[in-house]
Amino acid sequence: MRITMRGTALIFALSGSLALAACGDSEVAQAPAKTATSGPVLVVRQAEVPNWTAVSAEVATVDQAQVMARIPGILTALSVKEGDYVKRGQAIGRVVDSQLGYQSGAYGAQAAAAQAQAAQAQAELSRTRYLYENGVYAKARLEQAQAAASAAQAQVRAAREQQKAVGAVAGQGALIAPASGRVLAADVPAGSAVAPGMVIATITSGPVVLRLDLPESLAAKVHPGSAVRVTTDDGAERTGTIARVYPSVAAGQVRADADVPGLDAALIGRRVAAQVDGGSRKGLIVPAGYVVTRFGVDYVTVQPKQGAAAAVPVQTAPAGEAGKVEILSGVSAGDRLVKPAAGANAGASGGTARK
Repeated sequence: MRITMRGTALIFALSGSLALAACGDSEVAQAPAKTATSGPVLVVRQAEVPNWTAVSAEVATVDQAQVMARIPGILTALSVKEGDYVKRGQAIGRVVDSQLGYQSGAYGAQAAAAQAQAAQAQAELSRTRYLYENGVYAKARLEQAQAAASAAQAQVRAAREQQKAVGAVAGQGALIAPASGRVLAADVPAGSAVAPGMVIATITSGPVVLRLDLPESLAAKVHPGSAVRVTTDDGAERTGTIARVYPSVAAGQVRADADVPGLDAALIGRRVAAQVDGGSRKGLIVPAGYVVTRFGVDYVTVQPKQGAAAAVPVQTAPAGEAGKVEILSGVSAGDRLVKPAAGANAGASGGTARK
């Protein structure tokens, strides 16, 4: 019985020791990591942060010129296709109305007949004047002959003007580029019957812009001069500014044009990813060097007023400013951050410091 009691006491002693050891390990595991405070100290302050909003964007031009048929007829020729570059005033096609040819011929015949009548009236006027001068005819007969000759000349002029008018209408069948630019659409094939006002081709006009469709809620926040960020297909990011906001709302959207230097104009109408500055808000912006990443988690070193510094996990986001990040959670304004030694922290934690 004594041996049993002694053995039992030994077992309880060992169990207590193991429990204390386990408790100590748990406390060590839960204690925050201590970090040396050898780097510069930064006091976190709130700053104005642009409130970037993703919007729909399209590469476009300031205007688009349309080449329209001005007379009815047959499109006999169209010398351009999509992607061609044209100059202002260049003839790109022709519409022919066969009826105009017949009308021109009819007016030409009328002009010839009127010319013959005018010649006859002029000859009659010459004879009447001769006889009047020799006292054969009265002055009234001379005036009658003069009036007939004048009327015949007027008929000649009228017939010729009508013939010119038909020729002018036929000349409107020429399709002229109204502006210099690239042909966006020319999908009416030669030989098609066209009507006045029918669009034959569409041509870009003016400089290349980024056309934005903004939500109606941003109408009061976006103005000329607001910043715009564009991400192209190759991953490059370009910045620009709002040049014009159209004063109308359609289907809950406001249209705006932005000037973005270096924007590729090879494909007009191409959609790109864009963000617009819709005002500002308060945020915590710190240099990226104060944040280190360990196994996919971002940490900053916080120096309290008393005690040793500790590594605190934080949630970060791009700040839109080179070399800086925005801290969304984990620290507050007024906290003191210590910039860790990149080599020492990376080696000790197995992570890498942000660049």
